[in-house]
Amino acid sequence: MGLIGILFGWPLAPIRGVIRLGELFQQEAERELRDPAVVRRKLEETEAARAEGRISEEQEKERTEQLLEGMTGKPVRKEGRR
Repeated sequence: MGLIGILFGWPLAPIRGVIRLGELFQQEAERELRDPAVVRRKLEETEAARAEGRISEEQEKERTEQLLEGMTGKPVRKEGRR
C-alpha cells in the first residue's frame, strides 16, 4: 500500500499543501483576533481616532464592540440598543 499510496497520492500533494497553508492563515488570524495585546492596541487606536475627530462616537462604540466580540466570541451589545 505504501508505494501505491505514494503513486496515487502524489498528484494531490500540491492541493494538500494549499489546504494546509489556508489552515495556517486561519489559525494566525484567529490568534491575532484573540490576542489581548493586539486588541488593546486596536482599542487605543480607535480611542485616538475619536479624540482626533476622524471617527464619530457611534463609530467608536461600534468598533469597540466588534473588537471585544472578536476577542471573547460573545456579543457585547447591551439590551435596549438596536
